Amino acid sequence: MSAIQIILISAFLFTALYYFVRLRNRIADVLLLFILAAGAVIFILFPDWTNFIAQKLGVGRGADLVFYICIVLFCFVILKLYSRMRRLEQQITEIIRKETIEKAEVKE
Repeated sequence: MSAIQIILISAFLFTALYYFVRLRNRIADVLLLFILAAGAVIFILFPDWTNFIAQKLGVGRGADLVFYICIVLFCFVILKLYSRMRRLEQQITEIIRKETIEKAEVKE
């Protein structure tokens, strides 16, 4: 095992552990994270597999396949953050609306 493999595996495992301990969320998110981390570790340990899978999928190189997967995951993260932001905006709107109604009733 080369040094870069050790560094990358450590980074992925640290990220997964940090996410699980500090940012607990729905069980589906945790499961997805561990599947992605396991896939990353497998691709780091066996880089030839990425080339093999890429050729079976019609992609030229394994690096291109990993890049495409990252783009898809990035879009997923953006959509997840956007939906969370919208939900928070709606909650803030409801809280402000309730406070405004309560203040108007007190003045009357």
